[in-house]
Amino acid sequence: MSDAFRFLLAFLLVLAFALIPGTVAAGPNSNPLASAERQLAYLDSNGKLPQPNPAPTELTEQEANAYVSSGHVKLPVGVQSVTFQGQPGVITANCRVDFDQLKVGAHSSNPLLSVFSGIHNVVVVAHAHGAGGRGYVQVDSVSLDGIEVPRFVLELFVEKYLQPKYPRVGLESQFGLPDRVDAAVVGVHKLTVTQK
Repeated sequence: MSDAFRFLLAFLLVLAFALIPGTVAAGPNSNPLASAERQLAYLDSNGKLPQPNPAPTELTEQEANAYVSSGHVKLPVGVQSVTFQGQPGVITANCRVDFDQLKVGAHSSNPLLSVFSGIHNVVVVAHAHGAGGRGYVQVDSVSLDGIEVPRFVLELFVEKYLQPKYPRVGLESQFGLPDRVDAAVVGVHKLTVTQK
């Protein structure tokens, strides 16, 4: 699970998988972090059963963000914060990133990559879902401080700075889902997960 988190957060690209740790919506007076932690434990124990309960469970955007910001998820060096927002089939991540820390140990003389320096507010929009035990993420756009980065420049950045540390990173990615999660559907401010 941590590899998938690092993959998505390192690239600052959203992914449905970052929301998968818990599922079962919190009530109006409950603590979103405590609810997410309970749901993580539930998914883990349900996934270990010979026949997991296939009833869908939900994780709210509030729970996912509380869990990520709690320190339970180790963000890559340079990623100072990240929050997620869900819409049908689409996740938007808002991040604050110090690219100089993220790129430590790698250098490039390509002037196109000079935009990835200093601290920036980053917004990543991606289509994401899970089906057949696999997670799928397709990055639609990335913007730095409100300016969209051209796709070919993103591809250069991934190849030069991220793939050496995170080989499975790409603008279109697939990965196995944990805990026998079979499907994950992003909805309006929530993620619905089924196990089997």
